[in-house]
Amino acid sequence: MPASLDGPLLDDAAGRLVRPYTVSGGRTRPTAELDLLTLVMATGSAPRTQLGPEHAHALTLCAGPTSVAELSAHLRLPAVVTKVLLSDLLDCGAVTARAPRPPDTPTDRSLLEAVLDGLRRRL
Repeated sequence: MPASLDGPLLDDAAGRLVRPYTVSGGRTRPTAELDLLTLVMATGSAPRTQLGPEHAHALTLCAGPTSVAELSAHLRLPAVVTKVLLSDLLDCGAVTARAPRPPDTPTDRSLLEAVLDGLRRRL
């Protein structure tokens, strides 16, 4: 059967050929604290250890700052499996991660009230 171009472990007819827990080596917890909004970016350094094809695919997706949620969607893996893969890449120095920046200024309450009033008028 032809393999999908979307990933090395996918098949157009059969779907995922390898179970997600196999991709993460059976691990269910990442070694790093990552949430869905954590931004991950490749360092440009070659990984110090041998990694699997899903690790390599994740690394290519991290050319620019990319959220864990986006990576999970592109890899077609559950978020927890993606976090395990990314923590492996963090541990070997191939990527960096940072929490998303909070907004510089808090949202103005009067602005939110005006938006809410506008929405109510449309109903």
